[in-house]
Amino acid sequence: MLLIADSGKGRIRASQLSELTFHAFSVMPARLTGLITLFEQSSLELASAGKEPFIRIFPPHSPMALKVRELQTEPNRKGLPFRLKLLQVFVEMIGNDLEQTATDRENSAAKSRLQVILKQTTAAELLEMNFNELAQRTRCTTRHLSRVFQQLVGMTFHEKRSELRLARARELLATGNSKVVDVALESGYKSLSLFNLMFARRYGTSPGKWRQKNGSPPKKLSLNFNRGRGYKNSPIIASKAGSRNS
Repeated sequence: MLLIADSGKGRIRASQLSELTFHAFSVMPARLTGLITLFEQSSLELASAGKEPFIRIFPPHSPMALKVRELQTEPNRKGLPFRLKLLQVFVEMIGNDLEQTATDRENSAAKSRLQVILKQTTAAELLEMNFNELAQRTRCTTRHLSRVFQQLVGMTFHEKRSELRLARARELLATGNSKVVDVALESGYKSLSLFNLMFARRYGTSPGKWRQKNGSPPKKLSLNFNRGRGYKNSPIIASKAGSRNS
């Protein structure tokens, strides 16, 4: 038994030694407006107009082929009940393809929404965002978002947040002189031991040793007005009222 879209073309070869009986019926999605949704109709039309011919082959002993063979034995094959039975078999044939099309389309839409959100969200904002909030903004379930996020970013949401935290910690270690425990808290880690573990796992060394090797704390501001008058390392005075006394 064959299920072929309009775009599918080919030849059926038969032996000349015996008679060949060919039974066929066609389904036009545009005429099923009262039975199928617009999404199902467009999915069928897309499958029919695809680049690759839509062809499904069912062996003689497959459940679908047996159902059609059983229908051919019915006495009245021109009435509405018979056509509805054929339509039911057709729906069962394409059920998996419709579900796959729906999944692909929803993945594409969710991926587009997620891509827009990530382009508009800074790393700091993403660190403050929880997964449920992101799922609400992308209008999909957390399970679906997990798959889409992995496909788009190349890692899970948890892994991405961990990477951002460690990148922030490394920046603080390299450019500041805060204590390691303060860097851990500033980066979103509530446990110093967990921070040390995650940092060492990612960069192969402890935060303290990494700073000793790679850190370059900012130099202190040195002001030297009027040589010899003791203004070296004087603080910047922002208050106009205090500038007179200073």
